[in-house]
Amino acid sequence: MSEDIAAAPEAADPAALSLAMAGASREEADAFLRDQRHHMHEQLKQIHLDIFEKWLGVALRLATLCVGLAAACFVGIAVWDASHDDGLVIEAFSVPPDLAARGLTGEVIASQLLANLSLFQSISVSARDASSFTHNWDNDIKVEIPETGVSIGEFNRFLHEWLGHQTHITGAVYRTQSGIAVTARVGGDIAPTMAGGEAELDQLLRQTSEAIYRTAQPYRYAQYVFNAGRVDEGERIERNLIANGSPRDRFWAYAGVTTMYASQSDFANSEMAGQAAIGLRPDSHSYYNLGRAELMAQHDEAALADSQAALKAKRDPDVSEATWATIQPFVECTVAGLQGDYQNAAKSCEQAVRLPDAAGTHRQSRLLQLRQFAGLHDGAGLRRAYAELPSTDDPRELAARASYEAMYEALNEFALGHDQALMNMRADLEKGGVRLPYSFFYNARTVRPAIATALALSGDFAGAHAEIDKTPADCSVCLRTHGRIDALGRNWNGADYWFTRAVQDAPSTPFPFTDWGMALLARGQPDAAIEKFKLAGQKGPHFADPLEGWGEALMAKNQSHLALAKFAEANKYAPNWGRLHLKWGEALAYSGKRDQAKAEFARAAALDLTPSEKAELAKNLQGLNHV
Repeated sequence: MSEDIAAAPEAADPAALSLAMAGASREEADAFLRDQRHHMHEQLKQIHLDIFEKWLGVALRLATLCVGLAAACFVGIAVWDASHDDGLVIEAFSVPPDLAARGLTGEVIASQLLANLSLFQSISVSARDASSFTHNWDNDIKVEIPETGVSIGEFNRFLHEWLGHQTHITGAVYRTQSGIAVTARVGGDIAPTMAGGEAELDQLLRQTSEAIYRTAQPYRYAQYVFNAGRVDEGERIERNLIANGSPRDRFWAYAGVTTMYASQSDFANSEMAGQAAIGLRPDSHSYYNLGRAELMAQHDEAALADSQAALKAKRDPDVSEATWATIQPFVECTVAGLQGDYQNAAKSCEQAVRLPDAAGTHRQSRLLQLRQFAGLHDGAGLRRAYAELPSTDDPRELAARASYEAMYEALNEFALGHDQALMNMRADLEKGGVRLPYSFFYNARTVRPAIATALALSGDFAGAHAEIDKTPADCSVCLRTHGRIDALGRNWNGADYWFTRAVQDAPSTPFPFTDWGMALLARGQPDAAIEKFKLAGQKGPHFADPLEGWGEALMAKNQSHLALAKFAEANKYAPNWGRLHLKWGEALAYSGKRDQAKAEFARAAALDLTPSEKAELAKNLQGLNHV
């Protein structure tokens, strides 16, 4: 017995061992152990069940917590969304039963107003961010159709009305003795009632939409009518905001009329408005608006200074980051162009076009880019950029585009195939012209110099002087054109007089120095010309024209070997300039580098040349072939 006990497994029940030691039989001990094991198994099952029930309880509590949190988040988001709702809600209008029976229900009328207001907003392009308006609904415009019963939609509507800042539009269409009338209320303001015949309902709804827009957002409405060509109306609204608006609206109204006045060639009032805006917010984008106006006025010195100040200005809190990102490359294009750095100017304009059109600068950037290609003497690039302009059927826009191309081809003396277009522009100016969309260049300060240049190049100096004499004295390109015409007519004293005035007018730009240098070179004074080209290079180190002129002056001094470096440097900044390659080839030929000269002449032949330059090229090629 004692041996059996000693050999028992380690897991034997102590109670069984006690029984065995007490004299119980083996069978009784085994039965006892089986009974104990059964009880232990049942206890374990109960323990596992208890644990599962506890885990299930925890899971249910967690699920309940998640549902509660989700509900709380839903309510929180709904409350936050409602409290930040600045949208416009157009409620179904009240309409006569017979109109409703014909499908012109209150919901249909409200939907038409929605479509009109959405269209107006798309036209109201401005640098001003939508969030800065007192009644800002941005693009959140919707028609509200009442629901019945209690629903999530009704609950959400209740929150938005209770916590939000929605602008509600209500109104009615009703019959009058002579037809129908449309009346609307914008929040607490009543818009003017529009009345007319029933057949004029669409027109009445558009007029009502405009009245709503003007009542709720006068600044945006002014931009809308201005961009739609109703400039005088836009100016009146802006002047009213200046007189009666909030400080914020006064600032933006001054900024708005800066451009509006300039578009009407009222540059004195434009400058005063721009300075007033700067006075209200000195370190803002106001310099951008004033710089554009000065550029339109051909005030090169002021345009350069204001545009440089715009690049240093901080982003105005009322201007979104997206808009600011679009304005920056546009201003960079302006600054580079006024310094003769046309390659970088063209790149900046292209960058402005590739960005979202947040500030409405796409059209302006594309047209300004034409000026840069003209400055590069790149006729093919100019025509390509012109061809890439978006298609349009608007005759005003087509006329504006044609004027750009004609003006800058004439001013740069290549591809003179637009004389008739220039003459047509002169006729338009004499009779008042068509009302074109506002632009940087289409005004007497740029059209007349272009026409005068074309006349002088054709030998009509009397006509050229008659045309340029009509231009104002504060116009940079006009003063330079006076000098160029006198130089073409070999009136050297007159040329010196006008170029002196041009330098005084825009001393920080390279253009008057360059034009004066070319006149001195034509007079046979290469040393004096080089001094002017040096000054021009200081003002515009990336401007090809003074470098090319410098090279020609060295050739006139029989220093063609020194001219090669100037032509090579100029080629960095105007690689597609036909005359540059023509003169470079001549310098190479004089330096005994015939093969290189032929290559430059071939390059010149593939580019734009004036008739006289083509004749000169042919003579040079003939000379090389006979050597």
